[in-house]
Amino acid sequence: MRKNSLTRLFNGLIPHYYDGKLEGRVILDGKDMSSLSLFDISKKVGSVFQNPRSQFFNVDTTSEIAFGCENHGLEEAEIRKRVKLVSEQLNLTNLLDRSVFSLSGGEKQKIACGSAAAVEPDVFVLDEPSSNLDAYSIADFRKLLKILKSQGKTIIIAEHRLYYLYDLADRIIYLSDGEIQGDYTLPEFQLIPAAEKAKMGLRPLGLGEFADIEPASLHSGQGIWKLNHFHFAYKKQPETLSLENIELPAGNVTAVIGHNGAGKTTLSRCLCGLEKRCKGILEKEGTSYSSKQRLKLCYMVMQDVNHQLFTESVLEEVLLSMPGKDSDESPENVAKAEAILTEMDLLPYKAC
Repeated sequence: MRKNSLTRLFNGLIPHYYDGKLEGRVILDGKDMSSLSLFDISKKVGSVFQNPRSQFFNVDTTSEIAFGCENHGLEEAEIRKRVKLVSEQLNLTNLLDRSVFSLSGGEKQKIACGSAAAVEPDVFVLDEPSSNLDAYSIADFRKLLKILKSQGKTIIIAEHRLYYLYDLADRIIYLSDGEIQGDYTLPEFQLIPAAEKAKMGLRPLGLGEFADIEPASLHSGQGIWKLNHFHFAYKKQPETLSLENIELPAGNVTAVIGHNGAGKTTLSRCLCGLEKRCKGILEKEGTSYSSKQRLKLCYMVMQDVNHQLFTESVLEEVLLSMPGKDSDESPENVAKAEAILTEMDLLPYKAC
């Protein structure tokens, strides 16, 4: 059992939506959840999924926040009151009355949190809710958690990022290979060395813990990639991207940071040649590369990887990018693909 399987037990998606062999019981307010309908469970349990797109039912943000309240038959005045309150608590006011299709990943996550909070359930199940949030949004989200905790709400969070929970969590359960490997109070968890947390696949509680982690090896390439006069704007919207001159040393890791909606994803898409309307020049050592040429030079891992997975197994997905049309599954390509999977600790999942 994985973390998301556990969250699906808490919100009733298992066994009501996901099939499988289930042993044991999940009890909510003294009732076996398998005997309750999803509608009844949703009155008590609010969920925020790791991919917020999977739980959107409306095309505009305000309707999405109000959707759960409408489903439960609340009066219009009460719904408006809750939407206003949640928007203020989560700093969502600037996102109201917007198309959900125009939002960044982090902004979608904030709307999903607002929609769950507006229903005012007794239990909140949050699957990596901070995964798409910037520092400011995490601070807003942390404030909401403090409010919910002060109201006596039960909050279950499946997370890798831990620092914003350092004084909020009462109990930390470490799950590995479907089993509980550790059950700690917060003071007990804080005593675990950063290096040990890293082995557990967990992030440090604070920046100070990074001092105990061995830095990655350095590698430098040759040449400099130059971006000149990069500009981009979506239809009927102000300019999203305006970069005059940037140099990116080849072989180096360059981190692009910014708040949700700052244009990070747009810049990535423009660099890769995915946005034909992007104006500007990308060059290296005097050679310019068009959008079409950049499509062959670059590879982009999207925020929502479901947009770029096309096959039914991990091995086939890697083979899809191998050279050759008729020899994708040649012994040589299979060996290369398996070597890549081994390096990334994914070989056991090659048939999945």
